[in-house]
Amino acid sequence: MSKVQKLVIIGSGPAGWTAALYAARANLDPLLLEGVPQQTGGYVLPGGQLMLTTDVENYPGYPEGVLGPQMMQDFKKQALRFDTRVEDRDVVECEFQQRPFVLKTVNAGGEKGTSRAHAVIVATGATANWLGLESEQRLARSGGGVSACAVCDGALPIFRDKRVVVIGGGDSAMEEASYLAKFASKVFIVHRRDELRASKIMQERVLGNPKCEVIWNTVITDVLGNDHITGVRFQDVNSGQERDFACGGLFLAIGHTPATKFLQGCGLDLDDGGYVKLTAPPQMFTSIEGVFAAGDVADAVYRQAVTAAGMGCQAALDAERWLAGQSIE
Repeated sequence: MSKVQKLVIIGSGPAGWTAALYAARANLDPLLLEGVPQQTGGYVLPGGQLMLTTDVENYPGYPEGVLGPQMMQDFKKQALRFDTRVEDRDVVECEFQQRPFVLKTVNAGGEKGTSRAHAVIVATGATANWLGLESEQRLARSGGGVSACAVCDGALPIFRDKRVVVIGGGDSAMEEASYLAKFASKVFIVHRRDELRASKIMQERVLGNPKCEVIWNTVITDVLGNDHITGVRFQDVNSGQERDFACGGLFLAIGHTPATKFLQGCGLDLDDGGYVKLTAPPQMFTSIEGVFAAGDVADAVYRQAVTAAGMGCQAALDAERWLAGQSIE
């Protein structure tokens, strides 16, 4: 039977690596399950969403900016410096009704395994919802002007004084549009219906901004451009007619999906959106004693690398104190 770990951290984004750093320095000998490139377990690839981000300019300590993958390598390197143990396995099922907890895993080759732990930190993040277009994904991966986070990318030089398009009709889309209006020459909000879902106050803020304009009853069927976006292809949902529209940026604001599929049936409370519920904020406690959550998997509001890292710190400190209270050394 496998050794019982004091602490297992699931996920390898900013929250997971920060939790590992703090836990390792507290002599908890943490095991971090990094995930595998193939999404066999249903959560995001190792390194999280930042692995799909080019320039990160809003994380403290990088005055010249940094590539997302490089930043995650830096996080990992620092955690390894304090002897964090890392395994490239996905967690596909959790058994939290028994103690120690049991985590069922699989590696990139499909080989199954098991980890047992006294405490667990869930830090598997969330993924932005995309349209699913090949051109969209290609330009998002290459930093070609397609993004799912205006706060992360909107102030970059490639978007300044350009016409940009935002897809969505909820509060998040209105927030993205308002933020982008500070930098772009014009912001066009594309919505598939003839009315917005956003709250009245958010609608008024955008509709009252002369730099924002809503394009109703429209969907996007293609993103144009090779190395960088040059436009999008609109389709009218009523007539089916298509037209090309020139723009210098595209921002998706159609929601996020937390990586919690592997938690189904384990007894951990999730909210209606699938995010892990925190039961005693600002602490990172969940509905199951000994299970903690950190980062975007438990945060539907901020979704920033710096807030995820902060939550990872909190979760590690909470786990350390809880383990001490259980006399687990």
